[in-house]
Amino acid sequence: QVQLVESGGGLVQAGGSLRVSCAVSGLTFSSYTMGWFRQAPGKEREFVALINWSGSRTDYADDVKGRFTISRDNAKNTVFLQMNSLKPDDTAVYYCGAATFVTRAIAPYKYWGQGTQVTVSS
Repeated sequence: QVQLVESGGGLVQAGGSLRVSCAVSGLTFSSYTMGWFRQAPGKEREFVALINWSGSRTDYADDVKGRFTISRDNAKNTVFLQMNSLKPDDTAVYYCGAATFVTRAIAPYKYWGQGTQVTVSS
């Protein structure tokens, strides 16, 4: 049974930082591209960042580039998203997903976590 469990969300003031984590079990973690996506109320889920199986390749949405950093620990089957200089527009539920190839598109991510709420106050 594949499980992705996000944690680390919370309430933070604008300009602050948070690190969210996604612990994965039930699949060969080191074979998967891992992505972070987010969904704000009334909006569609959108791409935030991804990292390939080895960590050698990352990609970011334009509005988080330079503020967010994705990383992974294959020994611990965990992917992280370090979020700095947070803005109120970053408020959303953050989801991690697993895909078998590198892509920003949502459909190829076959496995998802339940999400963790990140709220940035102004």
